[in-house]
Amino acid sequence: MFDFRYHVVSLAAVFLALVIGILVGLGLSGRGFIDDAERRNLNDQIAGYRNERDQARKQLSAAARRQAAMEDFAADTYPQLVPGRLEDKDVAVLVVGSVDQTADVIAQAVRDGGGRIARMRAIRVPVDAAAVRESLSGTPALQRRYATAEQLDELGRDLGFELAAGGKTPLWDALDDILVEERLGSATSPADAVVVARTARPQHGVTQDFLSGLYRGAARAGVPAVGVQLSGSDNAAVPAFARNGLSTVDSVDTSAGKLALVLLLAGAQRGQYGADETASDGILPPIASLPDQ
Repeated sequence: MFDFRYHVVSLAAVFLALVIGILVGLGLSGRGFIDDAERRNLNDQIAGYRNERDQARKQLSAAARRQAAMEDFAADTYPQLVPGRLEDKDVAVLVVGSVDQTADVIAQAVRDGGGRIARMRAIRVPVDAAAVRESLSGTPALQRRYATAEQLDELGRDLGFELAAGGKTPLWDALDDILVEERLGSATSPADAVVVARTARPQHGVTQDFLSGLYRGAARAGVPAVGVQLSGSDNAAVPAFARNGLSTVDSVDTSAGKLALVLLLAGAQRGQYGADETASDGILPPIASLPDQ
């Protein structure tokens, strides 16, 4: 797996080294400061830089061709591979931050697979720990369980589990006013899969602890759970998703990304997929055949 940004930077570094080497060589030789042996050594270094540059160009070109071929494959096969993968499945969606294009992409992929968005919750960050404790004060049992800021990790975990499990959701009910920015659907039915997206900037402190717990709760709910982000996102959330047990898709707005998402929600091999260097398991998970209809 080649990451385009990494190779562009590498190629630029090689060019810079080559230019510096040439300039230094010309400057020194023009002043008679180097002997023939040193000049030969400098010329060898310049030749080496040129070779590295040429190799980097070849690798970048090959990576671009492979990426384009995979995207063409995904675009061509998406209409054949996706329908029916999520037949009769209910999917819960969690957005950390305001709803944006990501939610539309997720909904489209789920519909293409024959599934439904059972519910969507968009939460606002950063989390106000004092307001959380105040909201839980009306339920003594919950107040005791999540009494301190240090327990926000546990609170997040239990909210993630509630989102997937559905049914009675006392934590979501208690925190709706201070935590939920936008909602869609009811919490009645259990979800067959969960998708998590983060549109907000990376968080720190108690909010980071809370979100880590939230991701882990979704990941451990016993159903496929996938963290996604758009291609070229500058709010890279994939590493945080992966650290906390979620499968990931880093370019969910591409044909390959939507295909990977549908396959994962349908129960494909867990892992980190996409086009970026964080996609340690490749662009797509293994594609299993659908059972005969």
